[in-house]
Amino acid sequence: MNAPQSTFKIGGDTEIQRLGFGAMRITGPGIWGAPTDRAEAIRVLRRLPELGVNFIDTADSYGPNVSEELIREALHPYDANMLVATKAGLARSGPDQWTPQGRPEYLIRQAHGSLHRLGVEQIGLWQLHRIDPAVSRDEQFDAVRHLVDSGVIRHAGLSEVSVADIKAASKYFKVATVQNRFNLGDRGSEDVLDYCTAHGIGFIPWFPLAAGALTRAGSLLNTIALAHQASVGQIALAWLLQRSPVILPIPGTSRLKHLQENVAAGVIALSDHEFTQLDRATAQRRQG
Repeated sequence: MNAPQSTFKIGGDTEIQRLGFGAMRITGPGIWGAPTDRAEAIRVLRRLPELGVNFIDTADSYGPNVSEELIREALHPYDANMLVATKAGLARSGPDQWTPQGRPEYLIRQAHGSLHRLGVEQIGLWQLHRIDPAVSRDEQFDAVRHLVDSGVIRHAGLSEVSVADIKAASKYFKVATVQNRFNLGDRGSEDVLDYCTAHGIGFIPWFPLAAGALTRAGSLLNTIALAHQASVGQIALAWLLQRSPVILPIPGTSRLKHLQENVAAGVIALSDHEFTQLDRATAQRRQG
């Protein structure tokens, strides 16, 4: 196989490099408050465009607000080709505490808040962080449509959803991206990924580096990593990039060294045999 790093057009018109950056970890412990090493977090963000990364994923709930504010401080005014995507739909009351909040007025207010914190005239990609089970799904989708129609956001996406959710949302707005948990060790959203691939919807796998038992010494993943003189995390990212052309991994970190290691995964080309071995091994684990 050729090196998998390539571009993808969000919503069919906003071109980004497929390997992006998740900005959750630039906040404090429990994704709460300021980062432990603020200066290093700023250095990480400022290094992104230098490494060719032009897709950042954040959310109003990271901090809360801290991640968006740091991104603006580090990168505003943004390069013309930089896409900063954000999300709303989870309220915070303390470290590691996440509560779905999908009231339409709340979603609309939070999107306007993100617009201000990021310092942009329009949010290029805004995603519903969770569908709140306590609020009508259609009311939440209608709020997203309002944000698109009013020009607050250009493209809209969903997070942690089923194929049925995507189809329902599509009656209200064009679903540009879906962000579900997916990695070598957790392929529970395989059907959602296949649907996104078939319909040209960007699939953003959160927690992309997790591989669980696959990372142990002597494992298949570990053996392939040694053959490429790479880390197991880099191989996990390389596998994602080759799994589907719509996959947009967003590994996150608050350390410059780790950032550079993640970005380097974009040029690793797994052989057809290596990819198939990993694919079969993880599929068997899921079935077993």
